[in-house]
Amino acid sequence: MAQVASPTAALAGIPAGLQAQGVWAGHRQLFVRFAAEGETATMYTADALANEIRRGTTRSAFHSISISGRDPLGNIEYLCAAFDKLSLQIPVMLDCDGQRPAEIEQLRKVVKLAQVTLDGSALDAQGDRALESLRVAADAGMEHALILNVDERTTDSQLLRLVERAHATSGSSKVVMHPATGTPVDRDRRWMTLFERAAALHRDVRLALRLPPPTGMR
Repeated sequence: MAQVASPTAALAGIPAGLQAQGVWAGHRQLFVRFAAEGETATMYTADALANEIRRGTTRSAFHSISISGRDPLGNIEYLCAAFDKLSLQIPVMLDCDGQRPAEIEQLRKVVKLAQVTLDGSALDAQGDRALESLRVAADAGMEHALILNVDERTTDSQLLRLVERAHATSGSSKVVMHPATGTPVDRDRRWMTLFERAAALHRDVRLALRLPPPTGMR
């Protein structure tokens, strides 16, 4: 009987580092990073990825594993094949842009925290599918979070609208707002006023600074 080939994907590495953003920011993680265009990539079979995760988590202490990088859910068959081979003692976090909600449920046995991250100009354009991803994660029994990375184009009304919609999607959602690096949050009353309004819309809203690279990874 012919042996079925192990699925393969292009990864930008399986590095160790500190999570830069979101609910588990500052925790030491082992990152499964899918390569973006222009990044140096290495082809890993699902068997090879499982072996690297097993080896890494045996040799060093990690809070969790992060599945991240460019479009990780575009490789759902690969992820399922790799993690089916593992018996992990630490939780797994999925960090994605929320544009493939249908695939999230397939990781319900693997992922503890599904973190949907929206960056600046994508807040409105990708909002509908991101919130659908939040709903799917909630229905699958995962912890779920909406991460809003603010830039100079982001308005208060955009942020508040997404907080309100996250609350309507799931009252258990965690919402984390990250000001852009270098934003003078200590001298700008905007953030206290914005946070007060956001907290009135949803119970679990957080304002936090991201860890910049190379210390912070995602």
